[in-house]
Amino acid sequence: MTIEKLLEKAEKFELDAYKIPSAFMARHVSYTGTPEKHPHDPEKILLIVDPFSKNISYYEFMTADIKGLEELPSLVTTEGKSVKMCRIWVRKGSVGVRSTPFIVEDTAEWRQR
Repeated sequence: MTIEKLLEKAEKFELDAYKIPSAFMARHVSYTGTPEKHPHDPEKILLIVDPFSKNISYYEFMTADIKGLEELPSLVTTEGKSVKMCRIWVRKGSVGVRSTPFIVEDTAEWRQR
């Protein structure tokens, strides 16, 4: 292929955006993150919200309550480590767990100021 061919103005291609039916959206809620296997229960998944953060938080859902999945672009660090991201659609009314681990510290010292 010649350089002239590469430099030609490309044709514009119109893409139709994928539209999720409003009836589906009325019955489901989306969550975005990195999916991981649950460490103890094969019928559940963990969805890590921000996998490269020092303050990890995640959601836990039953796999039977997940009714849709969309692959999203992967996240990549400057060191080249990458993780897959996805958007899952969870049935409204189902039970999920939101977890934010933290370090236990004594907060009584703020009262002494």
